[in-house]
Amino acid sequence: MSGISEYIDSEVKGNDVVLFMKGTPGFPQCGFSGQVVQILDYLGVDYKGVNVLTSNELRQGIKDYSSWPTIPQLYVKGEFVGGCDIVREMFQAGELQPFLEEKGVSAKGAA
Repeated sequence: MSGISEYIDSEVKGNDVVLFMKGTPGFPQCGFSGQVVQILDYLGVDYKGVNVLTSNELRQGIKDYSSWPTIPQLYVKGEFVGGCDIVREMFQAGELQPFLEEKGVSAKGAA
């Protein structure tokens, strides 16, 4: 495993919810990353944002790690969930919150 793969692996396995994104949760730098941040924030999920714009190696590394070509990428309990479209579809279908709860991740949901 290369250094970048090890870093990604430790982030994915060391945090319950990790979003590899362009920008940061407080300042997303692409619309798709921003949409996932909005959904996670709306559900009150505690997550870590990893900014892939900090290095080309990281940006390419996460795509290789998941065999998924686009960013953002959401991981829950070490499992790749998907990108913006999948997260948005799960959210709109009311499946995201039960999925998170099943994994033992607390989501406050819409109050």
